[in-house]
Amino acid sequence: MLKMNRILLALISVLLLNCASDDDANIPQTVQTIPPNTNNTPPMQLAMSAPCVDGSAGGFPCRGYNLVSRIELDTMFGSRGNDCWGWTDPTTGTEYAIMGLDSGTAFIDLSNPSEPIFLGQLPSAAGPSAWRDVKVYEHYAFVVSEAPGHGMQVFDLTKLRNISNPPENFDADAWYTEFGNGHNIVINEDSGFAYAVGTNTFNGGPHFIDISDPLNPVFAGGYGMDSYSHDAQVVTYDGPDTDYAGAEILIGSNENEVVIVDITNKDEPRNIASISYGQTGYTHQGWFTEDKRYFIVGDELDELNFGFNSRALVFDLIDLDNPVLSSDYYGPTSAIDHNGYVKGNIYYLANYTHGMSEIDLSGIGSGNMFESGYFDTHPEDDAAAFRGAWSVYPYFSSGNIIISDINLGFFVVKRGN
Repeated sequence: MLKMNRILLALISVLLLNCASDDDANIPQTVQTIPPNTNNTPPMQLAMSAPCVDGSAGGFPCRGYNLVSRIELDTMFGSRGNDCWGWTDPTTGTEYAIMGLDSGTAFIDLSNPSEPIFLGQLPSAAGPSAWRDVKVYEHYAFVVSEAPGHGMQVFDLTKLRNISNPPENFDADAWYTEFGNGHNIVINEDSGFAYAVGTNTFNGGPHFIDISDPLNPVFAGGYGMDSYSHDAQVVTYDGPDTDYAGAEILIGSNENEVVIVDITNKDEPRNIASISYGQTGYTHQGWFTEDKRYFIVGDELDELNFGFNSRALVFDLIDLDNPVLSSDYYGPTSAIDHNGYVKGNIYYLANYTHGMSEIDLSGIGSGNMFESGYFDTHPEDDAAAFRGAWSVYPYFSSGNIIISDINLGFFVVKRGN
């Protein structure tokens, strides 16, 4: 049944992703690489800053968020966007955006966020794919993809400091091949471990990798007892359940359930709890509140299957052994929820056709969550369809937020009045 769910989700995604190529068969079978920049000039950008006035910023619906800049997919030599993440250089203070494309991984200099510079691309290790994911540890990016045989690329981000003639094609600095395809990668920066999920190992469960020496990643085991994991968060636990203080805790979104696992001992991972809920479509992704009291879960198919507005499920984890569904949040549109991240009392949600939704969590304990702002990267509609915003990264100290859009590429936005 789980395998059929994955096949169903893939088929639905292919049918509904309305972008430059409507299915993977139309994506070129060789990865597009960047031609030499013989003119020694920066690539053209869409630097179209616009304030949010009367509900619009440069033609994009908004509330409270200004458009800082954009870069289109063509500029980055891609035809479809997917994941995004960020890195701040601790030496220079420069903020860099990292965006997944069907063709590879793009790197963008945000020194002047209103005029971002596309520095270049790390081409896919094994052909194009609509699915790519990236996270950062120290000054290295770790990239996985659903492309068969891709493994995990490791890229030294300090290379981005001295790019004199952008854009460039970059080479990986290390390549981990203990798995082939991987849907997602999770990193616990406190422990120095990466966890690839949705791979062709451990029945799709988390594949453990010691990345304490980033250029020499080492296989460290895995956990397959709870089957395929679509996404996860791993933390060194400092939440309210003192029974697990200091433990390394993984919470996996596993298609039809949420699982909580103690992975402190990599040789003996231990299931703490498994959580099911009503009207399950596809348990997709989740994130802790900063105090670790609540875990917010997005289901990617419930809006399609059951016809209600964007739903997020809130689980009270004051006792990790006995999680409780605390409340449901329903958004103002029928758009499908995708990746969401918490910063402070805000949940930043990539809400597909509704763009990025800012959800206020200050009343989460009483079930009082509401949309306090948004920036809609898909102005055509808010349909329950797999188009628009794929992911969001809200952790830059500057307050700039990046959005990766399947159809329109890269966005930088910032909270205004």
